[in-house]
Amino acid sequence: MKKAFLAHLAYYACRAAAPGLLALAPLYAEAACSRTINVPISPIGQSVVISGDSISGVYPDVLRAASSKDGCSFEFSVVPRARLDALFESGKADLLIPASKSARRDAQGTFVPLIFGRATIITVTSSRPPIRNAQDLLDRHELKVALVRGFDFGDTYQKLVKELTRQGRVYLDTDAVSVARLLQSGIADVTIMAPSIMAGAIQDEPHTPGLLEKLRFEPIDELPWSDSGAYISKALGDADRAALRELLERSAKTGMVWNAFQRYYPASTLAGSIKPR
Repeated sequence: MKKAFLAHLAYYACRAAAPGLLALAPLYAEAACSRTINVPISPIGQSVVISGDSISGVYPDVLRAASSKDGCSFEFSVVPRARLDALFESGKADLLIPASKSARRDAQGTFVPLIFGRATIITVTSSRPPIRNAQDLLDRHELKVALVRGFDFGDTYQKLVKELTRQGRVYLDTDAVSVARLLQSGIADVTIMAPSIMAGAIQDEPHTPGLLEKLRFEPIDELPWSDSGAYISKALGDADRAALRELLERSAKTGMVWNAFQRYYPASTLAGSIKPR
């Protein structure tokens, strides 16, 4: 009799507690990583901003905000842009962000789209006729092209860069600010990158005064809107990859990524360069 009474009591106690347990269930279903995630980064407009020991910008802000909710912590290290792909390919970078999707990177990681982005032809405004397409750029042998070493806007971009390099027309530099200086000085005539990267890099740059107002952005069909996001290294364990994927996808779906872009960039800079998914 006593056992029956205790069993009966336990049944109703469980029923009473069930709503609370169900309410707590999502907390335990959140993503969580087994260790600190290694994220080497380099300056890229306002998407990643390095100022002394301070690291900020769109993507560091998004990862920090997500880490407080999802139980994953991130350790940032500053490296030259050209080293990022090498670190990722060797498995020494757990996360490559920001990154455009490419077949080369697909071999080392899992791509998670976060935003739509677009690279364009960028020149200093002049009487020169606009560049209409990729072949037009290839045919104008007098135009020198400055590019950031390590940038990758997809397979078509890589093919275009390969041919321009074969023609001996390419200056490779370390970052967008250095490329902007080449345009300002007239050493280079053209660059190819997302307008938001260029604008973000020079908006507070004292060595390129007035350049932003002089720039001409020329979209071409060969560089269409495409996914921009992050690559998760295949060197990570399955559980950590799944946790990071869940964290990143939630950041895009909830508008966290787009809101961060709007905080860092004026609307005029984002137009034609970045848009939400």
